[in-house]
Amino acid sequence: MDCDQKMNLPPWFDDKEEEEIDLTPKVTLGAGIEVELIDESGAGERLALVVVPDKEADFAAGFLGAGTPLARALLGQRPGSVVPYQQGDIREVRILTVTPGARVPETGADASRQAVIQKALDKADLEDALRLALTVDVKWGEYDPEALAPEKD
Repeated sequence: MDCDQKMNLPPWFDDKEEEEIDLTPKVTLGAGIEVELIDESGAGERLALVVVPDKEADFAAGFLGAGTPLARALLGQRPGSVVPYQQGDIREVRILTVTPGARVPETGADASRQAVIQKALDKADLEDALRLALTVDVKWGEYDPEALAPEKD
């Protein structure tokens, strides 16, 4: 670059070697990732996961909740990174690939969990009512706990 050209450039321009911008995707919410869990013996196990909000998490189906220790260790990392991770016999995690996601998939895990929780609460309420009915029956007699049981369809 000659002197005349330099004079017309903005003051912040530096003609030294430009920094390379790393466009490699990072692990973010909605990203598909392939990782290798490395144990204390050095053996690895590969997993393919999608990082999702905690309410959509279903690890068995490949959906890793963003608030889990594993996801927190991986968020912001790039492919090729080896991240220390102490869980059971796992010692580190190697990120093999990261595929940015356009949107976080709806897994329905939250609705399933809520249904299971509601069913457990209903069962607990019924058991409490039956215990009360049996206690009343033993103490004062003539109380029918079977009337409390739900009708079967």
